[in-house]
Amino acid sequence: MNTLVDTKRLKKHFPIVGGVFRRPIGAVKAVDGVSLTIKRGQWLGLVGESGCGKTTLAKTIVRLLQPTSGHIYFDVPDDIKKEIEELESLDRKDGKLAALVNAHDLATFSGNRVRLFRRRAQLVHQDPFTSLDPRMKIKDIVAEPLKIHRVSSGQAQETVVKELLQTVGLSAGQISRYPHQFSGGQRQRIAIARALATRPEFVAFDEPTSALDVSVQAQILNLLKELKSEFGLTYLYITHELLIAEAVCDYIAVMYLGKVVEMAKPEEIFHAPLHPYSRSLVAATPVPDPGRRVGRIVLPGEVPSPANPPPGCTFHPRCSRASQECRELEPALEPVGEDHYVACFHHF
Repeated sequence: MNTLVDTKRLKKHFPIVGGVFRRPIGAVKAVDGVSLTIKRGQWLGLVGESGCGKTTLAKTIVRLLQPTSGHIYFDVPDDIKKEIEELESLDRKDGKLAALVNAHDLATFSGNRVRLFRRRAQLVHQDPFTSLDPRMKIKDIVAEPLKIHRVSSGQAQETVVKELLQTVGLSAGQISRYPHQFSGGQRQRIAIARALATRPEFVAFDEPTSALDVSVQAQILNLLKELKSEFGLTYLYITHELLIAEAVCDYIAVMYLGKVVEMAKPEEIFHAPLHPYSRSLVAATPVPDPGRRVGRIVLPGEVPSPANPPPGCTFHPRCSRASQECRELEPALEPVGEDHYVACFHHF
């Protein structure tokens, strides 16, 4: 299984301005050095508290946001990425490095190159009530990517729209209706149909079931499974529901304050988490299984501000086992087993 999406030390900082001249006086470090690998055909879950940077990371990967620094590779051969890393480690500023980065690093793309990339990667937003234009008919909403990317037009375009609606479980006879005439689950299906219009390889979902009833959530998740199998898609799935992530994801990444602190398979995250923050998330998840008992972990204090994160390990102010090393040095995300990575000096 080859790598489709690969980020290296990716950062997205939002400037804080102040004073009469509105000059930058700081920055909100929403995404602060994330290195993440998503293999082709993988369903990667991204979990963490609100405000930890999950949505910003997804929007930066699909280039709805311009990265502050770092690399984003999309379907780039490993040997090219390795060559770029080697040239950067040698601190070479020659034309070869610049040419490689300009040709393969999505973070440097602009204009038409970004537009062409978006045919291959799409984002499904969290709220189906606000992500669809209430003034547009469904046929125009789903057809919009087809028009922008000049995939089809006229009667052929309408045929594609009808096929997409049927693919996501809606009737082709509903194409002339408006979003307010559909339920929440149906609107999310429309948003998914729009995302599939350009036949992408990668789709990022920003909590697509959080605003839906439990029964409708199950229907949408089953739909995503079917679409993934039918079209060979790769998913980045943001969620607060850890049980959903455990049930549907092939791999899970845990974020805290703009950084990924642990990555592993679902069974390892839920049964043997190594990072103290991962342990607290799992302990706070209600489990409908009387035979599976987890202790309660109460984290002291509040989540630090991303505008002023603590030095060293960002979790150390809330960690009961933090050492002086944790307060001074930032732990790297390192392998501790097969497909298991953790950023912690102490493996709990």
